[in-house]
Amino acid sequence: MPLFKPKRSLWQRLKDVALLDVGVLARGGVSAGSIEQLESLLLEADFGVPVTMRLIADVERQAKRGAITTEAEFLGALETGIRDALSAGNGDPAFVLPDLKPAVVLVLGVNGAGKTTFIGKLATRLRHEGKKVMVAAGDTFRAGAIDQLRVWAERSGSEFIGSQAGGDPAAVAYSAIDAAVTRGVDVVIIDTAGRLHTSEGLMEELRKVARVIAKRMPGAPHEALLVLDGTIGQNAVQQAKTFAEAVPVTGIVVTKLDGTARGGVVVAVHEAINVPVKFVGVGESAADLKTFDAAAFAHDLVEG
Repeated sequence: MPLFKPKRSLWQRLKDVALLDVGVLARGGVSAGSIEQLESLLLEADFGVPVTMRLIADVERQAKRGAITTEAEFLGALETGIRDALSAGNGDPAFVLPDLKPAVVLVLGVNGAGKTTFIGKLATRLRHEGKKVMVAAGDTFRAGAIDQLRVWAERSGSEFIGSQAGGDPAAVAYSAIDAAVTRGVDVVIIDTAGRLHTSEGLMEELRKVARVIAKRMPGAPHEALLVLDGTIGQNAVQQAKTFAEAVPVTGIVVTKLDGTARGGVVVAVHEAINVPVKFVGVGESAADLKTFDAAAFAHDLVEG
């Protein structure tokens, strides 16, 4: 089962530029021109410079020792390199919440990244697993955001905690945990305002929310998930760095992968902040939230 379907796989792009000279491969090498074109393709696919350079070096090394002599071996080497990059360091995609009640999930991200939809999908998944879920509308800047989250809570059969537009997000988070404790809720998912990562005032507010959560329940949030739009390329890397500096991010969620022709940014973000990708969103329905799998992602990205 594919994890996602890129608009154009790396293999399709490689064929478009006639990158691979099988004759050269059969003689145990990859031409300098092919390496240069591969480098350009990986950068265009938003892998970023560090990952691209490492993948290129690995392909060259294998070619020189005769391990790449066919197109299949070339693609296999590229797939393995991408999989290994995603698995390196803090690469465990497991979404594991503690047994204590309530487990607290904090959701972060900029406007338009798809936070509200992700929260609805996650709540639906947890409900299907038999958990009692509460959703808290910590985005108090937009009345529309509160209403959207209420609708998702109703759809998923989750409890809902809201506030008036303009209220204190940290107070909403505190009240949600209080209510979750009283009602025996298993998991409380706390939304936060979509904020530009360049706004220091809003980032400080986010730090306050995290502090208040930890004060109300030591050890919480148990997951702090950063939602990133997979179509925005290298901007996602800078967003990730800034959010990770403000709050200890435990996992990355990449949305809108069905709308991108690149996808390498998933690898670049993991490389930049050493945080695992835990979920990917590939559509609008609750079933379109998928647990991340590095091997499946690498295969889909390379071969489509």
